[in-house]
Amino acid sequence: MLDVLGLEPDDERVYRTLLGQPNSTAVHLSEVVTVSQAHVDKALCRLVEWGLVTRSADERFTAAPPAMALGALISQRRDGLRRAEQALVTFAEEHRAAMTGSSITDLIEVVTGADAIRHRFLQVQQAARTQVRSFITAPFVALPPDENTAEPMALDRGVLFRAVLDRAVLAEPGIVQDAVDSQRNGVQLRVADHLPMKLVLADADLGLVPLAVTPAGEPGAVLLHRSGLLDALDALFETVWRTAHPLELSGPAGSPPTVEFGPQGPTELDRRILALLLAGLTDLTAATQLGLSPRTLHRRLRHLMDMAGVRTRIQLGAHAVRNGWTEPL
Repeated sequence: MLDVLGLEPDDERVYRTLLGQPNSTAVHLSEVVTVSQAHVDKALCRLVEWGLVTRSADERFTAAPPAMALGALISQRRDGLRRAEQALVTFAEEHRAAMTGSSITDLIEVVTGADAIRHRFLQVQQAARTQVRSFITAPFVALPPDENTAEPMALDRGVLFRAVLDRAVLAEPGIVQDAVDSQRNGVQLRVADHLPMKLVLADADLGLVPLAVTPAGEPGAVLLHRSGLLDALDALFETVWRTAHPLELSGPAGSPPTVEFGPQGPTELDRRILALLLAGLTDLTAATQLGLSPRTLHRRLRHLMDMAGVRTRIQLGAHAVRNGWTEPL
């Protein structure tokens, strides 16, 4: 738990033991935490050095109050991270200046192999300071969306995520639930009829474009640094984003879709049905993604049409947009 502060597992076990058993000897601690005397001695030396533990004249140890000791350690780490972020900005500016007038080989890196692409895909997101933008198409080359470990970490740093999904991706198994989870974490999603490529952009500095399989049978990609080509991809994303259909599938966290009909309006499941159909999925594909039978989906649509007082799907879609049943087009 405290490894992010630089503490080893033995350090944390000894410290937590001292919180409940102050004024303990090293021998006693070794018996309680079932760690060798040598490891306990090393842990105590580190804890005393960091101010987390005090040592008395008769070699007894007591944990310093957590709010004071750990609070100070956290503040030191926070200050260190802030200085590292400032250094990152400086290094990035130096890199941009150095890249000005660079050769093509300095601006474009060819990446070959699924493992290498996966590594670069995660690195690009980790490098983002303000936003990550992406085009998502099938099949998934590096890793599926639910295995993107860099996304939640970047979201925690305050990075904005915007993604456009190719309409065909919504038919992939499990993708709707992945989209719901992402939206609940703050990711903005839209759907386009067809995307020209896969794409990941970190700020205006880096772009990863997966390419077709190489003649050797391995997937390939190019990593682009700041350049006219990267500026063009930036403009392409924003153009597609403006014309794509907003996808709104998520409701309040912890509220799974229900199959009961809401007396005052559409339920969470109704909203997901409308979102998928407005995104262009067929009835069968939407039903499959939501774990419904086609008959149940049709029954719910009929109920929504009666609720809206309309006769056609087109009229239902228009009513849904006007009345906030789904995101506006």
